Amino acid sequence: MAVPVLLLTAACGSDDGKTSDAAVAKVTGQPGAKPTISVPKDAKPADKVVTKTVVEGKGAVVKKGDLVRLDFTAQTMKGQNLGSSWTPQPGAKPGAARSQVVTEVTDQMTQQMLPPKVLTAAAGQKVGSRFEVEGTAKALIGEGLNPQSGIKPEDGLVWVVDVVGAQKVDKKAKAEGTQAAPESGMPEVKAADDKAATITIPEGEKAPTNLKQQVLIKGKGPEVKAGDGLIAQYTGVKWEDGKKFDSSWDHGGATAFQIGTGQVVQGWDQALVGKHVGDRVEIVIPPKLGYGASPQHELAKNTLVFVVDIVGTV
Repeated sequence: MAVPVLLLTAACGSDDGKTSDAAVAKVTGQPGAKPTISVPKDAKPADKVVTKTVVEGKGAVVKKGDLVRLDFTAQTMKGQNLGSSWTPQPGAKPGAARSQVVTEVTDQMTQQMLPPKVLTAAAGQKVGSRFEVEGTAKALIGEGLNPQSGIKPEDGLVWVVDVVGAQKVDKKAKAEGTQAAPESGMPEVKAADDKAATITIPEGEKAPTNLKQQVLIKGKGPEVKAGDGLIAQYTGVKWEDGKKFDSSWDHGGATAFQIGTGQVVQGWDQALVGKHVGDRVEIVIPPKLGYGASPQHELAKNTLVFVVDIVGTV
């Protein structure tokens, strides 16, 4: 049976401008659907961060350093919309997976949707929970507040966050098993422990104009579905000169991206949805499925070669 919604006490500010240490917003609705947030007209926000569990989930407890997948809705206490994962992306097909926040629980700024003080409030919550974080912009965002946003430091802000999934990650995890030889025209891959894979472009071979892919190691884990948070080790090089431009090993190890919702290049979305946890996949991505749609990007004209080890989902 679902845990009932806890109706938060709406503490009204007095005329002398004093603030409350309690949450003033009222949040209704169950996790898995967009919440409704209402704030009394004369309510004053707390000048510190206030966190409340609205609905307690039944899953594992989230810890700092875990990778999480989150839904969120945010607004000012005056009702100004600040963003929501429940809002479909322009052009999204009915029933398509929604874009959610997939990130590590950390006090560092890792993405733009959730300030660190909101993100770290996920630690201690259970998977399946809905929690609320509110306070003044100064308390929640501090010096990171964009002066162009029109929001003042004393304005009240509210985030409501659903913990959809969480996963502890082994930063050194990689695909295990016998690696297949590259198919004709595909680059050679040599993967070593704890460092970026070496990818050798076949000499004299022209870059393909369409997406090419090969599963080098077949995993036995669950199928990756659109909307999952994909936990991966990866290395990327340019076909044109074979030079590495990025690798998870250079950023501390395995990391996560939401797959199948347009948060990564199209080549990743097309190649990795439907693969399995434990797979090692080589992908050759032409510019039209890479960064070609962003002419100012330094890789806009390059064919990209990735080796991706799928080590989990969240």
